[in-house]
Amino acid sequence: MMRKLAAGAAVLMLAVAPAWAQAPPPGLGWTRGTVDKIAGETLVVKSPEGPRTVTLGPKVRIQTLVKKSIADIKPGDYLASAGVRGKDGKLHAVEVRIFPQAMPNGGGQFAWDLGSGSMMTNATVGTVTKAPEGEVVHVKFKGGEAAYSIGPDVPILAPAPGDRSLLKPGAAVFAFGRKNPGGGLTAAAVYVEKNGIKPPM
Repeated sequence: MMRKLAAGAAVLMLAVAPAWAQAPPPGLGWTRGTVDKIAGETLVVKSPEGPRTVTLGPKVRIQTLVKKSIADIKPGDYLASAGVRGKDGKLHAVEVRIFPQAMPNGGGQFAWDLGSGSMMTNATVGTVTKAPEGEVVHVKFKGGEAAYSIGPDVPILAPAPGDRSLLKPGAAVFAFGRKNPGGGLTAAAVYVEKNGIKPPM
């Protein structure tokens, strides 16, 4: 049993990085919305699906986001980006996050839940080129590569440290971690709004 718990903790530690590098392992999940209330280690989130209970784990990481620009994206950077496939068949970013280092397993691309055709891409930047729809980022991940455009209004962000004092009613949050058997989530990490910058993913 202790070995299983240790393995689970290792998986959650990997999940604290940009997003899961492949399809989320069974038992892991996320929720987004605004803080309804917080009592001790329990956070109630108003999500699009209704109230969700989030337990703040003992090693939960609270993070905020800071603004960056397309000029901050350089070859070799590691990005996590949610995007949707347009009528042109191309992938268009709806948000981009720049991370200080790559995931150890090389990243990946998988279906996301921001609408039909939405994808999450975690990968290393190869080149950035210009196109009519905005800059196009060409990225590589373990087992493949992809390209997506970043329009002028797409938020480009980077994670920054936060703390529990930011978890106030009305604050926008994105939490991910392990699904609880009776429903809800035990969070490994929570992105929380600060200075008006809301988690867009």
